[in-house]
Amino acid sequence: MRLKSLIILICLSAISVSSCANVERRRDIARSIKPGDLLFRDSNCGPLCDAIGKVTTGYDGANLSHVGIAAKDVNGQMIVLEAVSKGVVATDLQIFLKRGSDSNNQPKIMVGRLRQPYQRLIPAAIKEAEAMKGKSYDKAYIIDNDAYYCSELIYEIFRRANGGKPVFMLEPMTFKDPETGQTMPAWQEYFAKLGIDIPEGMPGINPSGISRSPAITIVYSFKN
Repeated sequence: MRLKSLIILICLSAISVSSCANVERRRDIARSIKPGDLLFRDSNCGPLCDAIGKVTTGYDGANLSHVGIAAKDVNGQMIVLEAVSKGVVATDLQIFLKRGSDSNNQPKIMVGRLRQPYQRLIPAAIKEAEAMKGKSYDKAYIIDNDAYYCSELIYEIFRRANGGKPVFMLEPMTFKDPETGQTMPAWQEYFAKLGIDIPEGMPGINPSGISRSPAITIVYSFKN
């Protein structure tokens, strides 16, 4: 009985040490993030996130399914302005990092920093993102409908900050499996529920594409 109790205590101690290490790692990442940094995440939200990541390969071969922009709130606390299912919101940075952790509670985050020629756009881009809080999530993935999906938000705020000239480029969207050339089942089900046609070939943008943009440098990657 004593041996069993000792084993349990050791296990609990190991879990506690691991948990503390993960918390400290998130804090280290958070301390390195600056306002204007783009935060990419390999989300674990099931088949749809897998489908988003699969259609375009991100920086260093990563399958990225979400992106937001770092900023500071009125109290000086770091937040992430992002478009999620409930719309454009501000999320505490630590919550964002924790939400993007893997099965071992390690953050699966990439941090992209605007290169020097684009640094001047950051204050205006953040101001645009703040003004768009409360806008609806763009479930249809259509540009110019006053609703925004995650990478569309980033595209639009920097386009506006740059006097209408895009910093990140739109490309024809595809919802097809690159291995089979067929529309992925997750996308078929998704658009069927919305009752709309799949916008195959229409202009769009995704997190993986932004992560490879020449306008940014990846300064931190969970893959390294």
